[in-house]
Amino acid sequence: MDKVARFFAALALLLIPSLVFASTWNIDSDHSSTGFKVRHLMVSNVKGTFGKVQGVVNVDDQDITRSNVSVTIDTASIDTGVAKRDTHLRSPDFLDVAKFPTMTFVSTRVEKNGNGLKVTGNLTLHGVTRPVVLDVEGPSAQSKDPWGNFRRGASASAMINRKDFGLTWNKALETGGVVVGEEVTINIEVEMVKAK
Repeated sequence: MDKVARFFAALALLLIPSLVFASTWNIDSDHSSTGFKVRHLMVSNVKGTFGKVQGVVNVDDQDITRSNVSVTIDTASIDTGVAKRDTHLRSPDFLDVAKFPTMTFVSTRVEKNGNGLKVTGNLTLHGVTRPVVLDVEGPSAQSKDPWGNFRRGASASAMINRKDFGLTWNKALETGGVVVGEEVTINIEVEMVKAK
C-alpha cells in the first residue's frame, strides 16, 4: 500500500466515530409545538401556541456540542384560543403573517449546561434577526415506536423582548402600564423522528 492509500485509510478510520455517533432527526410537526406567554393588562398572562413547527436536528452523541438545529415555524398557526385575538396577532400590528409567514431559528453554538444544554442561535422574527439562547432539556434517549421509527424528544425555553423584533404595538392604560407586556416567555416541545 502506497503512502497516499495509507493516508486515506487512516483518514477514514478517524472519520468513522463521527459517522457512527452523528445522526439526523426530523421534527415531527404533529407532536411538536412552540408555546408562549406574555403579560396582559398588567394583571394576568395570555398563553398561546404555534402549531406548525418543522425542522431538522443533527445530533452528535459522541460530542453533543457538535450538534445543530434548524427550525421553521408557521406564524399563521398562532392559537391563543380566542379567534378575534388571533386575527389581531396575525395582523400588521403584530406578526404581519402576510409579509412574514415564518419565523426561523438556526443554532450557532451548543454548550453543555449541567444536565442540559444551552443552544445559542439566530432567531428571525418579523423580518429581524437577533441572537437568542435556549435552555434545553434533552435530547432524550432514543426509543422505537410501534411502527419501527426511532424517536427522541427535547424541551427548550427562552425569554425575548418583542420590541427587539419590531413588535411594538401597545396601548397605555389609565391606571398605568400597557395592554401587552414586552417580555415573552417561549417554551418549545419537540418530538423527533430519525431520518431513514
